[in-house]
Amino acid sequence: QVQLVESGGGLVQPGGSLRLSCAASESIFGAYSMAWWRQAPGNERELVAYINSGGSTSYAASVKGRFAISKDNAKNTLYLQMSSLKAEDSAVYYCHLNIPVGVRRGDYWGQGTQVTVSS
Repeated sequence: QVQLVESGGGLVQPGGSLRLSCAASESIFGAYSMAWWRQAPGNERELVAYINSGGSTSYAASVKGRFAISKDNAKNTLYLQMSSLKAEDSAVYYCHLNIPVGVRRGDYWGQGTQVTVSS
């Protein structure tokens, strides 16, 4: 099983920045697409940003231009650079991996990291 561990969350003021990291237990980033999701209390989990195996990215409309997803294949680490943070960005952020085929086929999630945007 692939293990995903997020870090980098915390309390930040509106307009501030944070960088989230997601470390994988093995070298997988070059083969599969990955994503960041978030879930605020009372809300469904929503897709924030996505990066495919080739490095192409896409974003939710609410974060486009403020967030940037990237990965370092050599370090087996996924990143989410968040800037111009707003109160509505407060949520638990999860990294997600989907392996579509093979014996390890399935969805993998990290434990989540809390981001709170407040003055």
